[in-house]
Amino acid sequence: MKYIGAHVSASGGVENAPVNANEIGAKAFALFTRNQRQWKSAPLTKKSISLFKERCEAFGYEPKHILPHDSYLINLGHPETEGLQKSRDAFLDEMQRCEQLGLDRLNFHPGSHLNLMSVDDCLIRIAESVNWALEQTFGVCAVLENTAGQGTNLGYTFEQLAFIIDKVDDKSRVGVCIDTAHTLAAGYDIRTVEGFTKTFNRFDEIIGFSYLKGMHINDSKKELATKVDRHDSIGKGVMGLTTFEMLMKDSRFDEIPLILETPDESMWAEEIAKLYEMS
Repeated sequence: MKYIGAHVSASGGVENAPVNANEIGAKAFALFTRNQRQWKSAPLTKKSISLFKERCEAFGYEPKHILPHDSYLINLGHPETEGLQKSRDAFLDEMQRCEQLGLDRLNFHPGSHLNLMSVDDCLIRIAESVNWALEQTFGVCAVLENTAGQGTNLGYTFEQLAFIIDKVDDKSRVGVCIDTAHTLAAGYDIRTVEGFTKTFNRFDEIIGFSYLKGMHINDSKKELATKVDRHDSIGKGVMGLTTFEMLMKDSRFDEIPLILETPDESMWAEEIAKLYEMS
């Protein structure tokens, strides 16, 4: 079964996220557990935690169908000591928030070398950061999101993601989130039946579907291999509908959160319904 949702607002408290998800007919959802544009945020209150859990239960949202996203400020591969520690501390806080909310995964962008270190050294540092955070938390899986490869961002090839996973000590607590728009921008042509099949067979060979913990389902404003991260609404961008039809009919994408990060929130309910019609 497919579990489709969107990255909904948690404005006013994390407890509002499941309500917002339910209103658009979502069977899954993503959220920020804190302000994603600030390094530090106030701790979650007992009331917010309790209400979040109650509302998830009331609306039928299980932890495995919720994909929280960390702050965009965090760079677990930061080449400088101060920036690295700041990022690690913020990431640990996010992991602990997931623990408090009873969530079992945290999605994050791997990191960037900022042209100050080699690609391999940065990938190793990302894995070390993940190990550092996992040692201090329990039950939450660190979910690496593939990137478009914009700027100095890493994690845009399946090989880079596999390299990081290989160096994470606890393989049971590391996973991957595949963003369709990032995948296209990074150079994987998933717009045709042949291209989609080839790409995900390659994904299975290099990483393995057992590591797939979620997806971001986005069309793209930018063409293949541009390495530019610009999302578009389903069917409105350059990808066409074949990608999403293939995904909806493929059982390998069952039972994980399939999350819209498309730019027009007013279309989310319509997009969710449209995707379910493809299954």
